[in-house]
Amino acid sequence: MNHIEYGIPLYGVGWVPDGAQPPETESTQSVPDSSHIVLTGGGGEGSTGVKNAVLVVRFDPAATSISHEPVAELRLGSELPYRMAVHPDGLICSFPESCSWFEWEKELGDGAYKLSVRQSDRVLEQLQNVGQQLALAFNKEGSVLATGGEDGKLRVFKWPSMEIMFTEDQAHKTVKQIDFSHDGKFLVSLGQSGPGRVWDVSSAAVVATLPTEKNEVFCACKFSLVNNGSQVLHLADKDGIIVRWNTTTWKRVQSKRITRDGIMSFDVSADGKLLACGTTAGDLLILKSAGLQIHKVVPKAHSGFVTALSFSRDSRVLASASMDSSARVSTVEEVKKKGVNLWVVILIILVSILAYFVNDPESWTMLKSELEKFYSSWR
Repeated sequence: MNHIEYGIPLYGVGWVPDGAQPPETESTQSVPDSSHIVLTGGGGEGSTGVKNAVLVVRFDPAATSISHEPVAELRLGSELPYRMAVHPDGLICSFPESCSWFEWEKELGDGAYKLSVRQSDRVLEQLQNVGQQLALAFNKEGSVLATGGEDGKLRVFKWPSMEIMFTEDQAHKTVKQIDFSHDGKFLVSLGQSGPGRVWDVSSAAVVATLPTEKNEVFCACKFSLVNNGSQVLHLADKDGIIVRWNTTTWKRVQSKRITRDGIMSFDVSADGKLLACGTTAGDLLILKSAGLQIHKVVPKAHSGFVTALSFSRDSRVLASASMDSSARVSTVEEVKKKGVNLWVVILIILVSILAYFVNDPESWTMLKSELEKFYSSWR
């Protein structure tokens, strides 16, 4: 099935990188070219009885389905992994006070390799007791890590050394979203309100301020490639508007409302051709980057807020997660409906009627006379 409930509210979703995938064995050949998706979530602190966990599920591309049960589950005690960022070597998760590093593991058992995840012995000292980090991101090469805190502090580190590249104590009142440009030169950040900012990663300078218009509240940001190899920046407004920015002039080039519902999550495909939005109503919207035209809508994909989205590496599948405890995989291409188009049926009927009258001169003369009378009555 392409929609499965896993028993915990989900806040993060990502595709496990190719290098972390377990090798194929005879027992896994029934699922050719399968891959895995990592999910994070839980019930948080307290006596809710809802676990906090990192889950790994198998994806079957032939059936566009995900496994009914996780292939691996790591329980995390009382702390909720609220945000995550995936890396070829593992993933980083943010908890209420600190961040932790988790590593991929490939275990061989019963003649088959199994992908799992374990909490690393490595402690990220620079991210201990720093408060809730609401935004985590690696650059495309995985060599730089950025975090954005509830306290408004932006931190950028070399990875894996965790050498500090720069920190900004008052990047925003609260840092809600961040994203690296494809070449790694720029980092965009958004706060809870007000303008976005674009940072030069090497110099730590603010190279652009992205102002809001007409009470916009930016809630998501993603760089993407365009056909000529250049980059554009997309910002999503919480009320359903997508704004496109030129990354040379840092000017708006397009703004368009794509939904009346609130946007909760946002992603851009690796090839830059598609955007995806998850809404407060549980809908998924896939857009063509050029022109921001609707490409596909999956209504009520989830029964709750769509908290996270992630395109597959080949840009053919969109993985989504929700507070309703469900994960889903949706094909990007529209499914062609079987059956004959109604207009084709009507055209065939009209042609058949016309052919009948042409082959029957007497009937044709009567039809022509009636049509002339009808025409005359309306003159």
